[in-house]
Amino acid sequence: MDKTIALLLAGGVGSRLHPLTQDRAKPAVPFGGKYRIIDFTLSNCYHSGLRRVLVLTQYKSHSLQKHLRDGWSIFNPGLGEYITPVPPQMRTGDSWYVGTADAVYQNLFLLERSDADQVVILSGDHIYRMDYAAMLQFHCNSLADVTVACMQVPIDEAHAFGVMSVNDDGRIVEFQEKPDQPVALPDDPSQALASMGIYIFSRELLCEILKADHEDSDSSHDFGKDIIKGLIKTLDVYGYQFGQEFGRVSCDAYWRDVGTIDAYYEANMDLLKPLPPLDLYQRDWQIRTVEGQGPPARTSPGASGNRSEIECTMMNSGTVICGGRVTNSILGRNVKVEEGAEVERSIVGNGVTVGPGSRLNRCIIDKHVSIPPGESIGCDPIADRRRFTVSDNGIVVVPRGYQFTADNGVPAPSGVLGKKLTRSG
Repeated sequence: MDKTIALLLAGGVGSRLHPLTQDRAKPAVPFGGKYRIIDFTLSNCYHSGLRRVLVLTQYKSHSLQKHLRDGWSIFNPGLGEYITPVPPQMRTGDSWYVGTADAVYQNLFLLERSDADQVVILSGDHIYRMDYAAMLQFHCNSLADVTVACMQVPIDEAHAFGVMSVNDDGRIVEFQEKPDQPVALPDDPSQALASMGIYIFSRELLCEILKADHEDSDSSHDFGKDIIKGLIKTLDVYGYQFGQEFGRVSCDAYWRDVGTIDAYYEANMDLLKPLPPLDLYQRDWQIRTVEGQGPPARTSPGASGNRSEIECTMMNSGTVICGGRVTNSILGRNVKVEEGAEVERSIVGNGVTVGPGSRLNRCIIDKHVSIPPGESIGCDPIADRRRFTVSDNGIVVVPRGYQFTADNGVPAPSGVLGKKLTRSG
């Protein structure tokens, strides 16, 4: 592992997650009331023994870089260990990153001056736990030129992925990028084998491939669409099946692309199931993050004596339920739910106050929002669509710093205009 370097691609715009990505990159979007999305990939690196990690940032990266500084300055540079954010430097031209392969190409100088033998290419915007050491061992044992992590997905969802076919030895013999008619598994027509966007190359081979791709004017400079598809004809490219061998990580085999509001919401709600499909509680494979200082979460009766009610809910530090009712929800840090308020099947971000008598149902409330007394969100689709983003499945998203005013149906303090406050993080 000391001869392996990881490049983590974390510059995604995440346009389908708007407005959660209004002021932050997709990997920096909060998840589970406590984490950021990127924490899952970084935790996998940490537990797998990958101690040299370059995080390639781009889009609205301040929040992400602050998170890396505050929560991931954990390695020892004196031993050659690091997690280092690398913003675009335009060392190879005057363009930003134009594809996943181009992002790595523009930073080849970092690979060329390293002493790494192997390079692991990772994405910072998926929710999963995986032992990369086991994949590296597979890569070495199979004498592969390139190894691609893959998993089984339902055939009707496979069109959103790179889809591959492998022979009995695990060698990839066909690769289709987001095909209209995906190839099913030979022994299960309901499933297809999809790429997870995780790749292992030898450093020298990767540098050679990316230089050739850069010179190809017809290439879109994407690993799945251009690089992998071309390599299977001339090199030994193998598929490592996620969920078949786990190393030290427990066998939940959970992986989610949280690229849309609905997918993001459902992945959060997965954490509340009686038997969550994602194991956050394996003691030697926990997800690291920034541990903000704050008092314990607590409940108390309201001023009129109403008791608090909580069921199937995750709460972070500093949260106070004061005579309110919260069910099937995830609450971030320093949330306050006041007397008579009801929060159902919702995700509530840091520093949100839910005013007395208000009701939230199937909502995502981003940071630093004060819900006025008696407000109702997620109960009237027509009214919600006039004010907020509403997903295909009816999830209402209130953007960070949103202020309720007379213009949007709630009386505002005199002199205050309705707007969304912009803050970092």
